[in-house]
Amino acid sequence: MFFVLSKVFAFLVIPSNVILGIGIAGLLLMLTRFRRVGMRLVVGCLLLLLIVGVSPIGTAMIAALENRFPPWKDEGGSVDGVIVLGGMINPRMTVERGSLSIGGQVERMTEAATLARRYPTARIVFTGGNPSLITGGQPEADFAVQLFDLLGVPAARIVLENRSRNTIENATFTKELVQPKPGERWLLVTSAAHMPRSVGAFRKAGFAVEPYPVDWNSAPSINLFRFPQRLLSGWSAIDNAAHEWVGLLAYWIAGRSSELFPGPR
Repeated sequence: MFFVLSKVFAFLVIPSNVILGIGIAGLLLMLTRFRRVGMRLVVGCLLLLLIVGVSPIGTAMIAALENRFPPWKDEGGSVDGVIVLGGMINPRMTVERGSLSIGGQVERMTEAATLARRYPTARIVFTGGNPSLITGGQPEADFAVQLFDLLGVPAARIVLENRSRNTIENATFTKELVQPKPGERWLLVTSAAHMPRSVGAFRKAGFAVEPYPVDWNSAPSINLFRFPQRLLSGWSAIDNAAHEWVGLLAYWIAGRSSELFPGPR
């Protein structure tokens, strides 16, 4: 039930969906006797699209997430395992096109491959099922071995978890699968903006991990007054950031995260 509710709620609170919904409502009202109200909603929608698109709001929200955990530093010692959260492979498109369809979060895999070479005895765990609420199909993990092979990591080193549909299940099912022992050292590889929510879920599941953030979208110190190259580029940033911030709040309220805004310990 939580999975279904989270997917529906996430769609409803995405800022671009909310603003476009206001605009559509305005257009419909313009066809009725409430034409003046409808006009105001349409104008308000256009103004919000412009203001958010050129403002640094989205960038600031992303930066706050990405700066929560610093880049991982190798302080020596062995690593027992590396956990890679899915999200970079499109299973449906891969099947339909007959070729791996890889998205912008591929740094999760390239960094995991680097870690696999650096720590030749570490287990490499890929966790990712089918996160779609509507469509079926193969889980993302089914194609991870193929991508790892292209990156030089043999299939014998890879452990696949293919049931999880969200970050909570990533943590729960991965712990069940690998059964980490006290004192073992596990690295968690995911996008920097997604790391706070991921760490909170793993801590709640009782799985101690070291954050290994990748896939940065903001500089350590950002210039919030820099004019964007594309007028509406701010929308992509604010939608992605809102997804994570709302997810953090929802996980905390539902008792699925160790804290509201997990950070380093």
